[in-house]
Amino acid sequence: MKHILSIQDLSCVGRCSLTVALPVISAMGHRCSVLPTAVLSTHTAFPGPEVADLTDRLEGFARHWQENGISFDLVSVGYLSDPRQAEIVDRILEQIGSFTVLDPVMGDHGKLYSRISSDHIGAMKRLAARADVLLPNVTEAAFLTG
Repeated sequence: MKHILSIQDLSCVGRCSLTVALPVISAMGHRCSVLPTAVLSTHTAFPGPEVADLTDRLEGFARHWQENGISFDLVSVGYLSDPRQAEIVDRILEQIGSFTVLDPVMGDHGKLYSRISSDHIGAMKRLAARADVLLPNVTEAAFLTG
């Protein structure tokens, strides 16, 4: 059994993010731990979701894991609610040192999601350099490559 860390948001309404990753990874027979980047009332395809951003808590969670000898075989990174999170996640990934899969969740159907800015794109480009596997959709690939 592998220990997988899923770093992404928790959307309270909408079949995406941690509400999907946690049960799917578990059903595959692996242990799934989570690092929520934000809690959203709905996913960002809905206009104006209420967001509890967790940027300032991410490093504390990771530090607690390190202090307790918790390790991961694989890290999967998805939606980051604030571009500053990319730099924090990069530092966390460096500390963890595990195989990393990045789904640069930023948009679909030719448009960016409502909370994604040009700062997100630049931050995600830098984070993509650390990933062992990059899983953009066509829209995200277009924004990442210009």
